[in-house]
Amino acid sequence: MQIPYSQSMAYSFTDTPINKIYDVVIVGAGPVGLATAIGLRKRGIDNILVIDQTRAFRQVGQIVDLLPNGLKALKYIDHNAYEAVKTASLTFVNSQPSDDEKNTEAIEPKPPKASPEWVSKNLQGQIVRSVSLSFDVWFKKYGEGRVSISWYDLQTTLRRLLPEDQVKPNHRCVNVVDEQEFGCVRLDCVSDASVEANPYAYWADGQKNSDTQFQNLESTSQSEITTSFRAKLVVAADGINSTVRRILCSNSSKQTFANPEYSGFAAIYCRDLPDIPNELRSHLEEKFFAGSPIVTVTNYELSSASAFSECPRMLLINRQSIGYLVHVPVPLHSVLGKSGSDLLDLALQELEKAGFPDALKELVRLSPPENMLQRPYYIHRAAISENMSLAWSTPRVVLVGDAAHGMPPFMAQGANQGFEDAMVVTTLINHIAKENHWDNKHAIASAFEKYESLRRPFMEYIQEATLKQFPQSSNQAWLEYNQKVYTRNFDQIIEQLCV
Repeated sequence: MQIPYSQSMAYSFTDTPINKIYDVVIVGAGPVGLATAIGLRKRGIDNILVIDQTRAFRQVGQIVDLLPNGLKALKYIDHNAYEAVKTASLTFVNSQPSDDEKNTEAIEPKPPKASPEWVSKNLQGQIVRSVSLSFDVWFKKYGEGRVSISWYDLQTTLRRLLPEDQVKPNHRCVNVVDEQEFGCVRLDCVSDASVEANPYAYWADGQKNSDTQFQNLESTSQSEITTSFRAKLVVAADGINSTVRRILCSNSSKQTFANPEYSGFAAIYCRDLPDIPNELRSHLEEKFFAGSPIVTVTNYELSSASAFSECPRMLLINRQSIGYLVHVPVPLHSVLGKSGSDLLDLALQELEKAGFPDALKELVRLSPPENMLQRPYYIHRAAISENMSLAWSTPRVVLVGDAAHGMPPFMAQGANQGFEDAMVVTTLINHIAKENHWDNKHAIASAFEKYESLRRPFMEYIQEATLKQFPQSSNQAWLEYNQKVYTRNFDQIIEQLCV
């Protein structure tokens, strides 16, 4: 069976030797794809390759919150990866005394530091809910901690745990072919010949040059080379705009599932407001921040869940400087392609409709138009349609992470659920390898069906909670969510997979 790519005829591919067949090729070198590769190597499956369309790894992405379920999954994947990520994170601090401290006869006692918190407040500045950002507090409550880490640092930390020759950037997958006669899948990739030899060429002395230079690199038309790889199995971890997903859906009744759909929510944000009057700054710090680095402000007076979910939520961030992000439920056309004053006007309009206080609207008015940014949130719905649904696998190909079930970041579960996917898939592929079922299509299909039957119902619940959120009147639902997501027994999950 061939799954055609709409532009595949435009390329002439240089085929790799047919006797070179990888056990697994992973498409996507983000954290989920890399964690999958690490998990496979940990289980003795070394004949693998990770490919990614990025021409070079660069410092992009926001801060990622890894919560107990994601860290538990990462620990099952590989304990060394778990420890490396904790060490590289922004929030984890080793509580054990250093050698110097151990050798010091007398140490001046220090008062314990207050645990930083992410606080949710109503429009009057009253605390509705607070969430600790301390690893130890979460560990005590849920049996595992919480860390914050930049997406790039997370990617880099995991990438360094793999041999360099097993991670290939600058390989954009454009075609997937099930070569039944060889018992494998062929992946056709396109690369930019000018950066193939040195994916770090745009760095100077180990540092990233300006974004302008990178953008010029991306936009410059270069000579292209084409390569094909073959694998017994393919794991598609190539994100919300998954190329593999689109290929699987091309020219079929599943075409409607090829691209992500707009979730109905978007972010309008300004990372840095350089000139805030002292009076306004003092008011914000006293009424809203009150010592917290991150505060979410919304209209908790709305009683119904539907009305609450349709209200904008404003994140105030106070680190080196003050910035904000407003989640707004607006039509896609109102944000797509918009910038500057258009975004300012839209943010103010939504805050005004929701009754936000003058101080927060004044903060938005002070935003330099050139600093305004927007990001629509997209989703691949996990809920099965009454008429049809997209399976997360086809013969020898399986979707994981955002490629299967992308969602907005409101509950910080994107990466965490992706790590859970990686844990499940690596466990199942390990079983295939142990039983030498690489050529047993029935066993492979059964394994991927088990993955989907386990993960899809839980992802339906996570997506519903992510889009709905929980108003103050549904505090019990919030507590139930925390217990259901963070305290699950991962030993039992692994046991289910091994039956």
